[in-house]
Amino acid sequence: MSGPTLARIALIVVLGFLAANSLRTAPIPTNELVRRIPRCIFGLALFGLGIAFQFASRLGTGPWDVLHGGLAKLTGLQVGLVLNLVGLAVLPLWIPLKQRIGLGTVLNTLEIGLVLDLVRPHMPEPTTMPLQVLCSVTGVVVIAIGSGFYIGSGLGAGPRDGIMMGLKRLGLSVRAARTLVEIATLVIGLLLGGKAGFGTVLFLLGIGPCVQFFLERLTLPPLTVSTT
Repeated sequence: MSGPTLARIALIVVLGFLAANSLRTAPIPTNELVRRIPRCIFGLALFGLGIAFQFASRLGTGPWDVLHGGLAKLTGLQVGLVLNLVGLAVLPLWIPLKQRIGLGTVLNTLEIGLVLDLVRPHMPEPTTMPLQVLCSVTGVVVIAIGSGFYIGSGLGAGPRDGIMMGLKRLGLSVRAARTLVEIATLVIGLLLGGKAGFGTVLFLLGIGPCVQFFLERLTLPPLTVSTT
């Protein structure tokens, strides 16, 4: 059994434990799980597909995926597996930031990278600049729609978003926290050999307004859970 396969199995085991613990400490009614989990899973699948579009464009990706791409080059691992492992590595940072891991956090950590690795080898790469730009724009829009579904399901933030929300609790604005985290991530990714470009700028400028647009239309009513 290969190293990457063992890494995915270990990841699934750890995330399965975290998911069970999340449901134990903050139970969610079955009818709400049935209502929300499919939306979350569908949104995360779209998110992974959108990242695949950005990589296929060869014009650069969002800051976190610049980091994931750089680490993939450095380690020889598939970029989706790197995305999974980085998400898992980020979760301990939630402890001092007093963030709670939710079921959506666990699904995010596992699914996006898995979808990316499944889809990316089958993505046709555009051969002209207009098609590359279209591919990059499509990636941002698809990621935004996916974000609307998964965040709107109310099952918990992804590992990276949780850092920003934790920094907000420490007194930073969401905008300042997001800017700080993404600039640091982008710099580290570039130093590791990740690729930035037009797509990176497009992502930074476009993802916020696009996510807001779809989130307003796809968000379910707040989920009330009991905690023990």
